[in-house]
Amino acid sequence: MHAHAAPIALPAVRFASVVRHFGAVRAVDGVDLSIAPGEFFAMLGPSGSGKTTCLRLIAGFEQPDAGHIEIFGETVEGLPPYRRAVNTVFQDYALFPHLSVGDNVAYGLRVRGIGRADRDRMAREALAMVKLSGMETRRPAQLSGGQRQRVALARALVVRPKVLLLDEPLGALDLKLREEMQSELKGLQRALGLTFVFVTHDQSEALSMADRVAVFNEGRIVQVGPPEEVYERPATRFVARFVGSANVLEAREAQALGGPARPSSLRPEKIALLAPGAPVPEGAALVEARVTDVSYQGPVRRVSVLTGEGLALTAAIPATAAGAMVGATVRLAVPRDAVRSMEGEQ
Repeated sequence: MHAHAAPIALPAVRFASVVRHFGAVRAVDGVDLSIAPGEFFAMLGPSGSGKTTCLRLIAGFEQPDAGHIEIFGETVEGLPPYRRAVNTVFQDYALFPHLSVGDNVAYGLRVRGIGRADRDRMAREALAMVKLSGMETRRPAQLSGGQRQRVALARALVVRPKVLLLDEPLGALDLKLREEMQSELKGLQRALGLTFVFVTHDQSEALSMADRVAVFNEGRIVQVGPPEEVYERPATRFVARFVGSANVLEAREAQALGGPARPSSLRPEKIALLAPGAPVPEGAALVEARVTDVSYQGPVRRVSVLTGEGLALTAAIPATAAGAMVGATVRLAVPRDAVRSMEGEQ
Protein backbone atom coordinates (compact mmCIF):
# COMPACT_ATOMS: atom_id res chain seq x y z
CA MET A 1 0.00 0.00 0.00
CA HIS A 2 1.42 3.35 -1.02
CA ALA A 3 1.45 6.13 1.48
CA HIS A 4 0.04 9.22 -0.17
CA ALA A 5 2.47 12.13 -0.21
CA ALA A 6 1.11 15.11 1.69
CA PRO A 7 -0.17 17.72 -0.78
CA ILE A 8 2.35 20.50 -1.18
CA ALA A 9 0.75 23.75 -0.02
CA LEU A 10 0.76 26.46 -2.65
CA PRO A 11 2.73 29.55 -1.62
CA ALA A 12 0.50 32.40 -0.44
CA VAL A 13 2.57 34.71 -2.66
CA ARG A 14 5.11 33.79 -5.31
CA PHE A 15 7.31 36.13 -7.37
CA ALA A 16 9.27 34.69 -10.31
CA SER A 17 11.90 37.06 -11.79
CA VAL A 18 9.65 40.09 -11.22
CA VAL A 19 10.86 43.40 -12.67
CA ARG A 20 9.30 46.87 -12.35
CA HIS A 21 10.87 49.97 -13.92
CA PHE A 22 10.05 53.61 -13.36
CA GLY A 23 11.81 55.31 -16.28
CA ALA A 24 15.47 54.41 -15.92
CA VAL A 25 15.05 53.26 -12.30
CA ARG A 26 14.78 49.51 -11.78
CA ALA A 27 12.66 49.72 -8.63
CA VAL A 28 12.28 45.92 -8.58
CA ASP A 29 15.11 44.18 -10.34
CA GLY A 30 14.45 40.47 -10.82
CA VAL A 31 12.89 39.42 -7.50
CA ASP A 32 12.21 35.74 -6.73
CA LEU A 33 10.20 35.14 -3.60
CA SER A 34 7.95 32.56 -2.02
CA ILE A 35 5.83 33.40 1.06
CA ALA A 36 4.21 30.48 2.90
CA PRO A 37 0.53 30.42 3.90
CA GLY A 38 0.10 31.74 7.45
CA GLU A 39 3.56 33.29 7.51
CA PHE A 40 4.35 36.70 9.03
CA PHE A 41 6.76 37.93 6.38
CA ALA A 42 8.66 41.23 6.65
CA MET A 43 10.17 43.16 3.76
CA LEU A 44 12.94 45.29 5.25
CA GLY A 45 15.12 47.88 3.58
CA PRO A 46 15.94 51.58 3.28
CA SER A 47 13.81 54.03 1.26
CA GLY A 48 13.99 53.25 -2.44
CA SER A 49 15.10 49.63 -1.97
CA GLY A 50 12.06 48.14 -3.74
CA LYS A 51 10.15 46.75 -0.76
CA THR A 52 7.10 49.03 -1.09
CA THR A 53 6.94 48.50 -4.86
CA CYS A 54 6.88 44.73 -4.21
CA LEU A 55 3.97 45.23 -1.80
CA ARG A 56 2.14 47.32 -4.42
CA LEU A 57 2.74 44.61 -7.01
CA ILE A 58 1.09 42.04 -4.72
CA ALA A 59 -1.82 44.44 -4.07
CA GLY A 60 -2.31 45.18 -7.77
CA PHE A 61 -1.58 48.93 -7.52
CA GLU A 62 1.44 48.28 -9.79
CA GLN A 63 1.89 45.75 -12.60
CA PRO A 64 5.21 44.02 -13.33
CA ASP A 65 7.16 44.89 -16.51
CA ALA A 66 8.48 41.32 -16.56
CA GLY A 67 8.14 38.16 -14.50
CA HIS A 68 5.21 36.43 -12.90
CA ILE A 69 3.20 36.86 -9.65
CA GLU A 70 0.88 34.27 -8.10
CA ILE A 71 -1.39 34.48 -5.04
CA PHE A 72 -2.33 31.01 -3.78
CA GLY A 73 -1.54 29.58 -7.21
CA GLU A 74 -3.60 32.13 -9.14
CA THR A 75 -1.79 34.26 -11.70
CA VAL A 76 -2.58 37.89 -10.86
CA GLU A 77 -0.81 40.00 -13.47
CA GLY A 78 -3.46 42.31 -14.91
CA LEU A 79 -6.00 41.58 -12.15
CA PRO A 80 -7.22 44.78 -10.47
CA PRO A 81 -6.78 45.11 -6.67
CA TYR A 82 -10.44 44.35 -5.85
CA ARG A 83 -10.24 41.01 -7.68
CA ARG A 84 -7.30 39.79 -5.57
CA ALA A 85 -7.51 37.83 -2.30
CA VAL A 86 -5.52 40.56 -0.54
CA ASN A 87 -6.13 43.79 1.34
CA THR A 88 -3.80 46.61 2.37
CA VAL A 89 -3.34 48.67 5.52
CA PHE A 90 -1.60 51.95 4.67
CA GLN A 91 0.67 54.10 6.79
CA ASP A 92 -1.75 57.05 6.67
CA TYR A 93 -4.77 54.76 7.47
CA ALA A 94 -6.86 56.41 4.69
CA LEU A 95 -10.07 56.47 6.78
CA PHE A 96 -13.11 58.40 5.57
CA PRO A 97 -13.49 61.30 8.06
CA HIS A 98 -17.25 61.79 7.35
CA LEU A 99 -18.13 58.12 8.05
CA SER A 100 -18.54 56.55 11.49
CA VAL A 101 -16.02 53.91 12.60
CA GLY A 102 -18.60 51.18 11.90
CA ASP A 103 -19.27 52.47 8.37
CA ASN A 104 -15.54 52.84 7.70
CA VAL A 105 -15.02 49.20 8.60
CA ALA A 106 -18.07 48.04 6.60
CA TYR A 107 -17.17 50.08 3.52
CA GLY A 108 -15.53 47.20 1.64
CA LEU A 109 -18.55 44.99 2.35
CA ARG A 110 -20.91 47.66 1.01
CA VAL A 111 -18.87 47.88 -2.20
CA ARG A 112 -19.23 44.09 -2.49
CA GLY A 113 -23.01 44.36 -2.24
CA ILE A 114 -23.41 42.74 1.20
CA GLY A 115 -26.69 43.68 2.97
CA ARG A 116 -26.83 46.14 5.86
CA ALA A 117 -27.52 43.66 8.69
CA ASP A 118 -24.68 41.33 7.66
CA ARG A 119 -22.39 44.29 7.11
CA ASP A 120 -23.02 45.67 10.58
CA ARG A 121 -22.52 42.26 12.21
CA MET A 122 -19.25 41.61 10.35
CA ALA A 123 -18.01 45.12 11.16
CA ARG A 124 -18.76 44.56 14.87
CA GLU A 125 -16.87 41.24 14.79
CA ALA A 126 -13.88 42.87 13.07
CA LEU A 127 -13.83 45.73 15.61
CA ALA A 128 -13.98 43.19 18.46
CA MET A 129 -10.93 41.46 16.94
CA VAL A 130 -8.91 44.68 17.26
CA LYS A 131 -10.32 45.48 20.74
CA LEU A 132 -12.55 48.38 19.68
CA SER A 133 -16.01 47.02 20.58
CA GLY A 134 -18.53 49.78 21.24
CA MET A 135 -16.69 52.36 19.08
CA GLU A 136 -18.95 51.86 16.03
CA THR A 137 -20.67 55.26 16.16
CA ARG A 138 -17.57 57.40 16.73
CA ARG A 139 -15.87 59.42 14.01
CA PRO A 140 -12.17 58.91 13.14
CA ALA A 141 -11.37 62.43 14.44
CA GLN A 142 -12.50 61.35 17.94
CA LEU A 143 -9.95 58.53 18.06
CA SER A 144 -6.27 58.40 19.02
CA GLY A 145 -3.62 57.45 16.45
CA GLY A 146 -3.45 53.91 17.83
CA GLN A 147 -7.24 53.53 17.64
CA ARG A 148 -7.30 54.83 14.05
CA GLN A 149 -4.65 52.27 13.21
CA ARG A 150 -6.89 49.52 14.62
CA VAL A 151 -9.90 50.76 12.61
CA ALA A 152 -7.78 50.58 9.44
CA LEU A 153 -6.80 47.03 10.42
CA ALA A 154 -10.44 46.02 11.08
CA ARG A 155 -11.50 47.51 7.73
CA ALA A 156 -8.85 45.42 5.93
CA LEU A 157 -9.71 42.23 7.85
CA VAL A 158 -13.50 42.44 7.51
CA VAL A 159 -13.44 41.35 3.85
CA ARG A 160 -11.58 38.17 4.91
CA PRO A 161 -8.49 38.53 2.72
CA LYS A 162 -6.15 35.55 2.39
CA VAL A 163 -3.15 37.88 2.51
CA LEU A 164 -2.97 41.09 4.54
CA LEU A 165 -0.47 43.66 3.27
CA LEU A 166 0.84 46.23 5.76
CA ASP A 167 2.73 49.25 4.48
CA GLU A 168 4.75 50.77 7.37
CA PRO A 169 1.53 50.60 9.41
CA LEU A 170 3.11 51.68 12.70
CA GLY A 171 5.23 54.49 11.24
CA ALA A 172 3.07 57.30 12.61
CA LEU A 173 2.87 56.00 16.20
CA ASP A 174 5.10 56.93 19.14
CA LEU A 175 7.58 54.35 20.41
CA LYS A 176 5.58 52.95 23.33
CA LEU A 177 2.43 52.55 21.24
CA ARG A 178 4.44 51.04 18.38
CA GLU A 179 5.80 48.37 20.71
CA GLU A 180 2.31 47.56 22.02
CA MET A 181 0.90 47.37 18.49
CA GLN A 182 3.78 45.14 17.37
CA SER A 183 2.89 42.46 19.91
CA GLU A 184 -0.85 42.89 19.21
CA LEU A 185 -0.38 42.53 15.47
CA LYS A 186 1.70 39.42 15.99
CA GLY A 187 -0.95 37.97 18.32
CA LEU A 188 -3.73 38.80 15.87
CA GLN A 189 -1.83 37.20 13.00
CA ARG A 190 -1.32 34.02 15.03
CA ALA A 191 -4.99 33.90 16.08
CA LEU A 192 -6.28 34.41 12.53
CA GLY A 193 -3.67 32.22 10.82
CA LEU A 194 -3.54 34.75 7.97
CA THR A 195 -0.54 35.50 5.81
CA PHE A 196 0.80 38.95 6.77
CA VAL A 197 3.26 40.74 4.47
CA PHE A 198 4.73 43.69 6.30
CA VAL A 199 6.91 46.48 4.86
CA THR A 200 9.18 48.41 7.20
CA HIS A 201 12.52 50.25 7.26
CA ASP A 202 12.79 49.63 11.01
CA GLN A 203 15.00 46.61 11.58
CA SER A 204 14.01 46.07 15.23
CA GLU A 205 10.34 45.95 14.15
CA ALA A 206 11.09 43.36 11.45
CA LEU A 207 13.22 41.23 13.77
CA SER A 208 10.70 41.25 16.62
CA MET A 209 7.60 40.45 14.56
CA ALA A 210 8.43 38.38 11.51
CA ASP A 211 8.77 34.64 10.97
CA ARG A 212 11.07 35.47 8.05
CA VAL A 213 12.68 38.69 6.87
CA ALA A 214 13.66 39.64 3.32
CA VAL A 215 16.29 42.39 3.25
CA PHE A 216 16.02 44.60 0.16
CA ASN A 217 18.70 46.78 -1.39
CA GLU A 218 18.57 48.53 -4.78
CA GLY A 219 15.58 46.58 -6.06
CA ARG A 220 16.83 43.15 -5.07
CA ILE A 221 16.50 40.79 -2.13
CA VAL A 222 20.01 40.44 -0.70
CA GLN A 223 19.08 37.97 2.05
CA VAL A 224 15.98 36.16 3.25
CA GLY A 225 15.64 34.01 6.36
CA PRO A 226 14.47 33.83 9.97
CA PRO A 227 15.30 36.99 11.99
CA GLU A 228 17.99 35.24 14.06
CA GLU A 229 19.80 34.04 10.94
CA VAL A 230 19.68 37.42 9.19
CA TYR A 231 20.98 39.11 12.35
CA GLU A 232 23.59 36.53 13.39
CA ARG A 233 24.80 35.56 9.90
CA PRO A 234 24.44 38.54 7.56
CA ALA A 235 25.18 37.46 3.98
CA THR A 236 26.59 40.76 2.75
CA ARG A 237 28.19 43.97 4.03
CA PHE A 238 24.94 45.79 3.36
CA VAL A 239 22.92 43.41 5.56
CA ALA A 240 25.58 43.48 8.29
CA ARG A 241 25.46 47.29 8.42
CA PHE A 242 21.71 47.75 7.90
CA VAL A 243 20.46 45.11 10.34
CA GLY A 244 21.92 45.94 13.74
CA SER A 245 24.96 47.90 12.50
CA ALA A 246 27.65 45.21 12.74
CA ASN A 247 31.38 45.78 12.40
CA VAL A 248 32.38 44.84 8.84
CA LEU A 249 35.85 43.35 8.60
CA GLU A 250 38.10 42.86 5.59
CA ALA A 251 39.54 39.36 5.15
CA ARG A 252 42.92 40.19 6.78
CA GLU A 253 41.22 41.96 9.72
CA ALA A 254 38.94 38.96 10.30
CA GLN A 255 41.96 36.65 10.20
CA ALA A 256 43.85 38.81 12.72
CA LEU A 257 40.92 38.35 15.14
CA GLY A 258 41.06 34.57 14.78
CA GLY A 259 38.25 34.35 12.23
CA PRO A 260 38.26 33.07 8.64
CA ALA A 261 40.33 34.94 6.04
CA ARG A 262 37.16 36.27 4.41
CA PRO A 263 35.12 39.46 4.61
CA SER A 264 33.29 39.00 7.91
CA SER A 265 30.86 40.61 10.33
CA LEU A 266 31.25 41.09 14.09
CA ARG A 267 28.33 42.18 16.24
CA PRO A 268 29.16 45.00 18.71
CA GLU A 269 27.54 43.16 21.65
CA LYS A 270 29.83 40.13 21.16
CA ILE A 271 32.89 42.21 22.09
CA ALA A 272 33.66 42.20 25.83
CA LEU A 273 35.54 44.89 27.76
CA LEU A 274 38.13 43.23 30.02
CA ALA A 275 38.83 44.60 33.48
CA PRO A 276 42.51 45.43 34.14
CA GLY A 277 44.46 42.23 34.81
CA ALA A 278 41.52 39.98 33.86
CA PRO A 279 42.47 36.88 31.83
CA VAL A 280 41.39 36.59 28.20
CA PRO A 281 38.49 34.11 27.96
CA GLU A 282 39.18 30.86 26.16
CA GLY A 283 38.41 31.00 22.44
CA ALA A 284 38.75 34.79 22.29
CA ALA A 285 41.31 37.09 20.68
CA LEU A 286 42.74 39.97 22.71
CA VAL A 287 42.49 43.43 21.16
CA GLU A 288 44.17 46.47 22.69
CA ALA A 289 42.71 49.75 21.50
CA ARG A 290 42.13 53.40 22.28
CA VAL A 291 38.60 54.68 22.94
CA THR A 292 37.61 57.36 20.40
CA ASP A 293 33.93 57.83 21.23
CA VAL A 294 31.33 56.72 23.79
CA SER A 295 27.57 56.96 23.23
CA TYR A 296 25.16 56.21 26.08
CA GLN A 297 22.07 54.27 24.94
CA GLY A 298 20.21 53.29 28.10
CA PRO A 299 21.10 49.68 28.89
CA VAL A 300 24.29 49.78 26.80
CA ARG A 301 27.09 52.13 25.87
CA ARG A 302 28.37 52.01 22.29
CA VAL A 303 32.12 52.40 22.48
CA SER A 304 34.13 53.21 19.34
CA VAL A 305 37.79 52.17 19.48
CA LEU A 306 40.86 52.26 17.24
CA THR A 307 43.48 49.52 17.43
CA GLY A 308 47.22 50.04 16.94
CA GLU A 309 46.81 48.47 13.47
CA GLY A 310 44.26 51.16 12.56
CA LEU A 311 41.17 48.94 12.81
CA ALA A 312 38.08 50.86 13.94
CA LEU A 313 35.58 48.75 15.93
CA THR A 314 32.36 49.45 17.80
CA ALA A 315 31.56 47.49 20.97
CA ALA A 316 28.26 47.52 22.87
CA ILE A 317 29.00 47.08 26.56
CA PRO A 318 26.70 47.17 29.61
CA ALA A 319 26.12 50.78 30.64
CA THR A 320 27.24 49.84 34.18
CA ALA A 321 30.71 48.69 33.01
CA ALA A 322 33.53 50.97 34.14
CA GLY A 323 36.65 52.10 32.34
CA ALA A 324 35.46 53.11 28.87
CA MET A 325 36.37 56.81 28.76
CA VAL A 326 37.35 58.66 25.60
CA GLY A 327 41.15 58.53 25.27
CA ALA A 328 41.51 55.48 27.55
CA THR A 329 43.37 52.38 26.40
CA VAL A 330 41.22 49.29 26.81
CA ARG A 331 41.58 45.52 26.45
CA LEU A 332 38.82 43.85 24.50
CA ALA A 333 38.03 40.17 24.07
CA VAL A 334 36.63 39.10 20.70
CA PRO A 335 35.27 35.50 20.63
CA ARG A 336 36.65 33.85 17.48
CA ASP A 337 33.27 32.29 16.69
CA ALA A 338 31.67 35.77 16.69
CA VAL A 339 33.66 36.63 13.54
CA ARG A 340 31.19 35.41 10.90
CA SER A 341 32.23 35.19 7.27
CA MET A 342 29.89 36.67 4.64
CA GLU A 343 29.11 35.01 1.31
CA GLY A 344 28.27 38.14 -0.62
CA GLU A 345 30.73 40.93 -1.35
CA GLN A 346 28.29 43.86 -1.47
